[in-house]
Amino acid sequence: MRRHLMISKRFAPLFWTQFLSAFNDNFLRYSLVFLILVQLQGDEAASLITLASAIFMLPFLILSALGGELADKYDKGWLAERLKLFEIGAAFVAVAGIIMASVPVSMLALFLFGVISALFGPIKYGILPDLMGRRDLPGANAWVEGATFIAILGGTIAAGFVADDGLDSRVFAPVMLILALVCWLISRHIPKTGFSNPDLHVSANILGSTVRLVRELHEDKRLWTTALFISWFWMMGAVLTALVPSFVDQVMGGSPLVVTIYSVVFAVSVAIGSAIAAWLCAGRVVLLPAPFGAALLAFFCMQLAWNLSQISEPLVADSVLDFFTHTAAIRVAIDLGGLAVSGALLVVPSFTALQSWARRDHRARVVAGANILNAGFIVFSGAAVAAFQAVGLSASHVFTTLAVANIVVAWLMVRYMPTNPLWDLVNILFRTFSRLEVEGRENLEKAGKSPILAFNHVSFLDGPLAMAITEEEPIFAIDAKTAKTWWMHPFMRFFKYLVLEPSQPVATEAVVDALQSGNSLVIFPEGRVSATGGLMKVYDVAAMAAEMTGSKVVPIRIEGLERSYSTAIEPGNVRRQFFPKVKVTILEPVKLQVPPSFKGRRRRMAAGASLQRVMSELVLRTTDVDMTVLENVIKVAHGVGMRRVTLEDPFAGQMTYGRLLTAARVLGTHFQRDFADEERVGVLLPNATGTAAVILGLMSAGKIPAMLNFSTGVANMISSCQTAQLKSVLTSRTFVEQGKMEDMIAKLGEHVEIVWVDDLKDKTGTKDKLAGLLHRSKPLVARKADDPAFILFTSGSEGLPKGVILTHRNLLANIAQAAAAIDFNMGDVAFNVLPMFHCFGLTVGTILPLIHAIPVYLYPSPLHYRIIPELVYGTNATLFFGTDTFLNGYARTAHPFDFRSVRYCISGAEAVKAPTRELFMQRFGVRLLEGYGVTETAPVIAVNTPIFNKVGTVGKALPGIQTKLSPVPGLKEGGRLLIKGDNVMVGYLSADKPGEVIPPPDGWHDTGDIVTIDEEGYIKIIGRAKRFADIAGEKVSLAAVEVLAFDLWPDYLSAAARLPDAKKGEKIILVTNKPDADLFEFSRHAKANGAADILVPAELIIDEVPVLATGKVDLASVQRRVEEIKGVKCH
Repeated sequence: MRRHLMISKRFAPLFWTQFLSAFNDNFLRYSLVFLILVQLQGDEAASLITLASAIFMLPFLILSALGGELADKYDKGWLAERLKLFEIGAAFVAVAGIIMASVPVSMLALFLFGVISALFGPIKYGILPDLMGRRDLPGANAWVEGATFIAILGGTIAAGFVADDGLDSRVFAPVMLILALVCWLISRHIPKTGFSNPDLHVSANILGSTVRLVRELHEDKRLWTTALFISWFWMMGAVLTALVPSFVDQVMGGSPLVVTIYSVVFAVSVAIGSAIAAWLCAGRVVLLPAPFGAALLAFFCMQLAWNLSQISEPLVADSVLDFFTHTAAIRVAIDLGGLAVSGALLVVPSFTALQSWARRDHRARVVAGANILNAGFIVFSGAAVAAFQAVGLSASHVFTTLAVANIVVAWLMVRYMPTNPLWDLVNILFRTFSRLEVEGRENLEKAGKSPILAFNHVSFLDGPLAMAITEEEPIFAIDAKTAKTWWMHPFMRFFKYLVLEPSQPVATEAVVDALQSGNSLVIFPEGRVSATGGLMKVYDVAAMAAEMTGSKVVPIRIEGLERSYSTAIEPGNVRRQFFPKVKVTILEPVKLQVPPSFKGRRRRMAAGASLQRVMSELVLRTTDVDMTVLENVIKVAHGVGMRRVTLEDPFAGQMTYGRLLTAARVLGTHFQRDFADEERVGVLLPNATGTAAVILGLMSAGKIPAMLNFSTGVANMISSCQTAQLKSVLTSRTFVEQGKMEDMIAKLGEHVEIVWVDDLKDKTGTKDKLAGLLHRSKPLVARKADDPAFILFTSGSEGLPKGVILTHRNLLANIAQAAAAIDFNMGDVAFNVLPMFHCFGLTVGTILPLIHAIPVYLYPSPLHYRIIPELVYGTNATLFFGTDTFLNGYARTAHPFDFRSVRYCISGAEAVKAPTRELFMQRFGVRLLEGYGVTETAPVIAVNTPIFNKVGTVGKALPGIQTKLSPVPGLKEGGRLLIKGDNVMVGYLSADKPGEVIPPPDGWHDTGDIVTIDEEGYIKIIGRAKRFADIAGEKVSLAAVEVLAFDLWPDYLSAAARLPDAKKGEKIILVTNKPDADLFEFSRHAKANGAADILVPAELIIDEVPVLATGKVDLASVQRRVEEIKGVKCH
């Protein structure tokens, strides 16, 4: 979380140092004024007061250049500390002057303070960009500008109080010295920024340096123009400072206290205007507020001139309060406030531009040059005002003249503004109406020359938004079809563009030419506005151009405009808003990686795939996963509406987000009370809407649901409870009765307390339901993203189940990874038959739809092969999840029209066999997307997508997942797959060490799978590391034997096991449930398919093949059964 500037260690020390310095300067300055007034009278006093102002300003004219050179040469933080130490000495001189009542000594002290301020100015404005960065720079400038005026006012008022009954040195001395000492102590905490230009020669010729700096400033048109903007502001401030006391006294008849009140109004208004300007300009150099501010200055100057001209005689008032009962007094206050706000709108954007455009090693000298100009303008304004007054012009005439001057200045600002006024206006409109937030703007500078700015495309306002965030004028690559539309023509005159036809080879040449000309290029690689809100097909034009020119690609994500009325998403698939909040995230520039061996069309496709990967990584990295699952569901519910249906099952019917969250809150209240001393609670429930409510209720109560796999038998469930140290298990009488699990629950109840969810309904009254409704948007117990969210258990197919601890971040990260690869959207309807104790069924089948506002139909059993296809047809499901075993069963019984609505059918948990794939394609026209994952990775690691699909593989690793292969001795190809990423578990809970968390070494999880990864990144599973037989020194995959068996006997189950062999080390035993299976037939089939003889099993056993609830073969039981039959143990 970003800290506020005022408590930031980067900014706060500098802020308070400059604030106290400005306060002390003016405290001394006006104390000297009062000292002069006490000792002298009339014209002599006025002359000395004018001289005092000149003495204070003189160092700004003659020493600013020196200050800039010193600040560019030395560490600015170190230099500030030394200056503030010197200020303590100057404070002693000031105290001596006041004690002695000596005007000359006090003048010397004022000169010394002027020297310090002149030298400190380039430091404070030069160091700000180093400390703040582009995003916070306008806000930092706003604080500095606003605080400067408040400090000036505070110093003036403090001097007035000290001199109220004569200047008392006993008060002045401690105030002056304490402030100077505190200022120095704070300055010691200003961060050190290093020597920006240590080889810089500091010139002893002060006058020559001053002239040189002004000349150098003039040579850069952008810097010179913005410096003139700033100087105009300070000139206006000087004029107002000079005129306000005189017209209040002479025209309005006000007292010095009235002047103070007007000064307070002016200072506070400067702070308000600075805040407004900072907000408008946040993150980008935007100069349009400057001419707007000048125009407002003209308006308020004219208003003030008019109001003063209407005061024919001084206002009659017995007190200050009585004075402000006059309408004219209030109008003048409004005009002064308006002038202050207008001035802030002028100066804050201008100073931000000056700091941003100046080179780091030259920045302090640029600021110094601007300070010299400021001093010159202030001196000129003083002379001009004096001349006007000398010829008898009134304050009203002066303000009229200033109004006319500001009109001219505003026009000149627009005419010669260094930024594009239209682009600035677009930025301001987005900031004002869509609360535009831009992150990572500094990455644009890192991209170097001629970068490609690659945006996702979610609305027709993306182009103007791209204008709003880029400072250098780029070339826009526009799709030919879009360029021909009538509404596009009027806008195309305002920017450089390049019309592209992505399907034509010449398009790449045009982009290359544009990049080689030195321009940056804005492109929307999808070529069209997304119809889903997610990432669509990425054209390879930009990728090839980047690869050919070496230009870096800057991935930029737009979020929020997909909810606007300019989107192409169907109205029912998004909740539209007139002015949605817009966020733009700019990631680090990347160079596309293409294997050097790829040539021609293959190289082009690889470049496109690389860009697609970059854009997918963009979507992933800009998805917020720093929250809990429940908080995410609540956030989505507020976004789409509490009345939107989110869950449905065949028994409870539909459930809206509102009902789900209310139920979760009510149940959470019960769980918080009933399980007060328990951190983890077992859950033994079917796929149902109520199960989702129970899970979210446990999360609300701060408990960790431990999802028990009831299909593995009571022994494994008892082991799981002991491993996770569970005391209680939540289940349902209806579920137990229908599943005929009474005996299992009775045995489980001997080890843990069985809590019946059904009984909670009778314990819930109207008051509880009302409380749940009112507080459904807030969890009972706050949890963080890195806290455990679930405990799941491995299948036990290779031994006792292990507990897997997954955090909220693990789950949400994996969902974000999947969503970055596949375009899920609110128009989808999911159908989930996989149990929630299985990670695939929990994460992908349940939580993913919940946080993507996708209605999901939960069915309690995947074994109803005839019913499920009918329900898929009836619900118009577009997303269907399953395993190969189940999908094969559905395909054999379903009507050809049952899967007509399915967009994506995603299969996991086991390999998709060729007959299943062919059956779905031939009967339903549906392409199966095979994926791969393990419980420990929450679970998805890789998946074939509509864009990147390769039969025989499990697809490419999802964005944000790192992979590496560990060599396996004796294995000719591939290696053991290790995974790292935000989706990787916290660690294991093992049966032999209950309660102890065993984290993956260095964050890398060993999947135990032997895989190959080709040049394009596709992963192919060879088998489990533990499922290889060592035969005559060669590792033979048991999975490869099972694939041959399935090809031969597709309607039957087969599984391979291994046993010791005296001659060859180990041998393979094949178990199948085909009654007439023959080993000779298997041998002929293997030979016909080119398989090695070593893949032919040594023996064949005809027996039942046990399976798990997911449809996977229970390999552990197969191995034990073979060992039992043969009477031999395999180690």
